Formats: sequence, C-alpha cells, structure tokens
Amino acid sequence: FHSDQGWAYQMKAYSSNLKSNRIYQSMSRKGNCYDNSIMENFFGVMKQEMYYGCVYYSYEELKDAIEKYIYYYNNQRIKQKLSWMSPVEYRLSQVA
Repeated sequence: FHSDQGWAYQMKAYSSNLKSNRIYQSMSRKGNCYDNSIMENFFGVMKQEMYYGCVYYSYEELKDAIEKYIYYYNNQRIKQKLSWMSPVEYRLSQVA
C-alpha cells in the first residue's frame, strides 16, 4: 500500500490494520510527489475517458468498466510517447 504522508500515514489504527493483514505500507518522502505521478496520471486519464459523464448503477458494473478500461489501455490505446504503440506492443518490441 503506497501513500503520501497524509491521513493514511498518520492514522495509527489504519497502519495497524494494514500490518495485521500483512499489507506493508510504503510512502513518499516529504515533498516528493514524483513516485505517485505515473499512477495519478493514469487515474486522471481513466476518469476522463471512462468515468466522467457515465452513471454506474452497481459496484459490479463499475468494476467491470474499470477492468475493461485497463485491458483497453494496456492492449489497444496507442500513445505518441510509445512510438504510436500500446503499452503491451511497446514492451514486446523492446524484448525483440
């Protein structure tokens, strides 16, 4: 479980609950937001492309939409930064 040094870092009960479930906490150094930037960017793109403007009527419907989006993002969505390939295509091209 990765967090900044915000509420999850400061709550002893939360940290204890993580530890009792064998979930290990990591966190950024103060003032260092860069280790979260990749995931924060992904979640921002995901919300823009599949969440905002849509209504999900159940947890299962939302979960299914997220799983489909992650598959699409990794396997079909091309990026200029990756030479106009999807992340999976790009990784496979680097192995070859």
